[in-house]
Amino acid sequence: MSSHRLTPFSYTVLALVGRGGAGPHDLAGMMRKQGGLYWSAAESQWYAEPKRLERLGYLRSRKEPGRTTERTHYELTPSGLAALRAWIAEPTPLPRIQNEAVVRVLAGDLADEAALLHSLAALRQEIAAQRARFDAAAEEAKTLPHRERRLRLVHRLGRALLDVHDAWLDDVEAELVPAAGSSETGSRGRGARPVR
Repeated sequence: MSSHRLTPFSYTVLALVGRGGAGPHDLAGMMRKQGGLYWSAAESQWYAEPKRLERLGYLRSRKEPGRTTERTHYELTPSGLAALRAWIAEPTPLPRIQNEAVVRVLAGDLADEAALLHSLAALRQEIAAQRARFDAAAEEAKTLPHRERRLRLVHRLGRALLDVHDAWLDDVEAELVPAAGSSETGSRGRGARPVR
């Protein structure tokens, strides 16, 4: 990204750098731990965006010793803090969601519903894995007293999202399991009804 415009991802990086600063490796690690539930980006973006924000004057960096080589550590500049504060005060929009499960269910009339249900079953495993991440994150939050209360609020939303997905999967299975075993599956799988 070559423009000087700050994007929602830019503000995410500024927020994660926060008071104590962080390196790109730390940013990528934080996002891996949340499993993409709150923000999904390619790992390379967590390295590229801080460099761009430094060029624009929102972050500054210094080198710190690492295990094998020096590591870059970023901190907010006064301009970065001011930009983040101004953004926080703006009206918050609804989240943008890219939910593959929803698209698969929507397109399920174009395929075998048994295959769809099998595909959706994998989501249950991911939900369970994410619950385990939240358990670990709750312990880690205790080591960050300046953010512990806010992390608890964020993770409360995360757990609620997992609960909603679990309940939605129950609904999908209740609706589609009888159809997946019936003779109607064949006609549905051949796209008898148009996609709306």
